[in-house]
Amino acid sequence: MRDLTASMQEKLASGLTTFCHCWLLERTDGVKLGFTDHDENLSFDGLTYEALAGMTASAVTQTLSLNVDTMDIAGALQSNHLNEADLAAGLYDNAALTLYLVDWTDVADRDIVFAGSVGEISRGLNAFTAEMRGLSHALNQERGRIYQRSCDADLGDSRCTVDLNAPTYKGSGTVDGVSSNHIFSASGLDGFADGWFTGGKLVWTSGANEGGTIEVKTHVNTGAEVSFELWESMAFDIATGDTFTVTAGCDKSLDTCIFKFNNIANFRGFPFIPGNDAVVAYPNTGDRNDGKSRIG
Repeated sequence: MRDLTASMQEKLASGLTTFCHCWLLERTDGVKLGFTDHDENLSFDGLTYEALAGMTASAVTQTLSLNVDTMDIAGALQSNHLNEADLAAGLYDNAALTLYLVDWTDVADRDIVFAGSVGEISRGLNAFTAEMRGLSHALNQERGRIYQRSCDADLGDSRCTVDLNAPTYKGSGTVDGVSSNHIFSASGLDGFADGWFTGGKLVWTSGANEGGTIEVKTHVNTGAEVSFELWESMAFDIATGDTFTVTAGCDKSLDTCIFKFNNIANFRGFPFIPGNDAVVAYPNTGDRNDGKSRIG
């Protein structure tokens, strides 16, 4: 049972309330933003909570178990901060969220009714809907290492150590043909082998998508043309002349680590783990049945 202040309980019991919701969003880049479904701006804790017309919240689903608590909020894309470009750029992905129930006649009289992070966001031309996930959502995320054949390091991180700024692994290109918002051809990358950038990261350095980052699905170099297909369509139109940088991709296999990156010393997988075939295997006459290592 939630503990509310005596004044809040009294107003709820009377049936005549002056309550509204306030949302505090803390983006992963450190920016803090406040919004409210009240018709005027409210301020507390040094932050102004901006009134957004049409901002509504669904009922909060909460349990005493470890199930993920959820709710949805919806509103119009009309704020100077909460707009289509920022949502498309992923600035609100995994942003921390705190939902307050606030007495708008006395903002000191408030209570936290939900805390969590921003999940999936769907957006249209003029409006958005965002899923809010409770704190227990973090318990569904992988922690620690997993024993598996493939490498569990991220290419270029401190465990991998590959320098992705080296000319061998990074290139700059210019769009010279557009098929769709996720398929295009480019110049300036003829010197890289077919598939070199498949699975890599592409960062736009000019154009409507400048600053946007996306993963490369396929990179094809036929010798006559270099083309890219991205995993997702860009938020804004890709245009001829747009520039970008792109880094090599890694499929996290042992062979790729050896022959593409010459980085076997930092391979973070366990390529010789016996598979299901070893579980059901049995000795055969002529096999090496001496009890020694199966490898080497």
